[in-house]
Amino acid sequence: MLWPNLQVFLICKNPFMNKCIVKVLKTDFITHNVKRFVVEKPESYNFIAGQATDISINRPTLENELRPFTFTCLNKENYLEFIIKIYKGHNGITEKLIDVNAGDELILHEVFGSISYQGPGLFIAGGAGITPFIAILRQLKLEKKLTGNILLFANRTADDIILYDELKNLLGDKFINVLETTDDPGMKNGFINKDLLKQYIQDRQQYCYVCGPDKFTSIMVETLNELGVLKSQIIIEE
Repeated sequence: MLWPNLQVFLICKNPFMNKCIVKVLKTDFITHNVKRFVVEKPESYNFIAGQATDISINRPTLENELRPFTFTCLNKENYLEFIIKIYKGHNGITEKLIDVNAGDELILHEVFGSISYQGPGLFIAGGAGITPFIAILRQLKLEKKLTGNILLFANRTADDIILYDELKNLLGDKFINVLETTDDPGMKNGFINKDLLKQYIQDRQQYCYVCGPDKFTSIMVETLNELGVLKSQIIIEE
């Protein structure tokens, strides 16, 4: 646990609007374009692994520019962690987060999200879509419930894989990396497609958790339907 004796001090801008200003405690880049933010946790601020909140930067002209980001820490911690992919060249909010570091402030809003753990199954993530699954898998480790879960993680290159070492430690050979192009025999070359999914679908009532860009999610859900997975067993953000 980071900062076990941390005392959190924050200012709620307007408790009736469920907005709170929190200080950034620590930042670092964990890949070439993915930045981790550790921030203060408001008192009585709770979430379920897999959920998210809207965040804005506490600076003039930016405080009302909200974007959704997923919690990657566990609710039991006395801080909050967000792992965010930075998209350059669009002058968007994530690009502005490059300049947000320890001592700066973010504004948190209400907790939301429909991705939550229902039972053992297949996790299918595309790029930064891994973030809700990070918290879920960490929670499952805490509860000793990782058995029976498999992660298919699609990325362009090995350098894009978020938290490779931790995910490998959590899941071992149940952590399957799929890269667009790779010569690494320990990783699968190409894309997550129907043939690959078929290898990991045990039955129509198996839970399948999907998160990634909209197009990725749509294709995965359509393919799972074609493989006979029940709609009620497919968990996505809605």
